[in-house]
Amino acid sequence: MDRHKKIFVLLVGFSLLLGACLSLKQPSNKIDFYTLEYDPPQISGLNPLPAVIRIERFSVGPIYNTNRIIYRDRSFKREAYVYHKWRTDPGNLVAYLLSRDIQKSGLFKAALSHNSGFLSCYVLEGSVDEFFESDLGKTWKAVLSLSITLMAENESSIGKRILFQKNYHAEEACMQKNPRALAEAMSRAMAKVSQEVIIDVYYYLAPIYQ
Repeated sequence: MDRHKKIFVLLVGFSLLLGACLSLKQPSNKIDFYTLEYDPPQISGLNPLPAVIRIERFSVGPIYNTNRIIYRDRSFKREAYVYHKWRTDPGNLVAYLLSRDIQKSGLFKAALSHNSGFLSCYVLEGSVDEFFESDLGKTWKAVLSLSITLMAENESSIGKRILFQKNYHAEEACMQKNPRALAEAMSRAMAKVSQEVIIDVYYYLAPIYQ
């Protein structure tokens, strides 16, 4: 190997080694994870019911069945952030918070998770139909839509088993245009919907125990 070839090989080797060292030192793009945070709704003036409710896992509409944060910036289009995600998918997040809120309300004897071994009187199922950031206007908004079904646990007739079904929708403005502000706005939307669900379930079941 002549002198010029040796120099070329040494330069190539040095470049590869330098590139490897730089790639090890440079941090990878960090992914930020978000969740919803709010105090359980405070509902007063109602007498507790001896009802035990089991909250099943919630299904999620196909567009939002992911832990990636979905946003809408134009009609007929949905996009997702790359480095900003929910800690879990919307179905798990909403079902957990609704179960927590029902339990903390003190209006029912117990609220059970889907995998509880205890018997329940009623089952609450649902789906997350919308869970996204709307960027269409001057102010960004958190958009949340749920469909809820309350069923009697031990009723054999399907017609009698389904007690009521209802859709819920809430939109809350983001204080800033970033994912953290979306999480704060979505928390307010979830708190509002959660209180509406709890009150509706209570007033539907209350006559049964009178």
